[in-house]
Amino acid sequence: MRRSVRGRFVWQAGVLALVAFVGVAKAESLRPEPRSVAADQPARSTSIRPMARPALTPLVLSPVQPTVPTKLAVATSLRPVSRPKGFSRKIASSTPTPAKSGRRGRICGVNEIKGQEISAVPGKISGCGISSPVRVTEVSGVKLSQAAVMDCTTAKALNSWVRNGVFPAVGRLGGGPSSLRVVAHYACRTRNNKRGAKISEHGKGRAVDIAGIRLKNGAELSVLRGWRDPVQGKVLKKMHKAACGPFGTVLGPNADKYHQDHFHFDTARYRSGAYCR
Repeated sequence: MRRSVRGRFVWQAGVLALVAFVGVAKAESLRPEPRSVAADQPARSTSIRPMARPALTPLVLSPVQPTVPTKLAVATSLRPVSRPKGFSRKIASSTPTPAKSGRRGRICGVNEIKGQEISAVPGKISGCGISSPVRVTEVSGVKLSQAAVMDCTTAKALNSWVRNGVFPAVGRLGGGPSSLRVVAHYACRTRNNKRGAKISEHGKGRAVDIAGIRLKNGAELSVLRGWRDPVQGKVLKKMHKAACGPFGTVLGPNADKYHQDHFHFDTARYRSGAYCR
């Protein structure tokens, strides 16, 4: 009887131990538990929506505090102001132009050539002299520093050069041309005063030498001092070039040592055309 009770006790203890072991093993098992019905259903696909942009807040600038200009500051804007209507015409009208002259005092049939007709000039040596000379004092409103004796062909060429060459070259510089500094006109001599040389065109009344152009403001464009000057040189070279045509011979500082201080103009004609240096 004791053995049966003891054995039953042992058996019950073993059953309880087994039940406890199985419970612990079940709790620690790595096997996943069965899914629920809701878990077996496929998950809803959600679309990715862009994030809404935040509202931009307007930028409010604080008023700029005025600064006190320094001594080096520009007082006004450097941007050029638009030219007023008719400005170009006004400038053109203010540019000096040859003066229009009446018939009084005219010679050689041209109103702009002023002076007087004189009697024939006999030559001291063969080849010199002028049969119908004039004494020129002014051309196109520009006076000559001394009255120059020449023939009418040369007087007309001088007038044409002043009107179409000197005035455009000078423009508004110094208020425009006022007078021509004449250093030679009629003279019965050989070329460059050389013995045995041919008679100069000066000895025939066909030449005139100009050493400078005086402006209305009192300044002078000097051939000697201004020919190689960066400013005056441009003006003088334009005058020199413009003389090629009205005159048959045009010589200047680039010609030779005899013409470093003046322009030599004469109306001699050559078959090959004007000789300009």
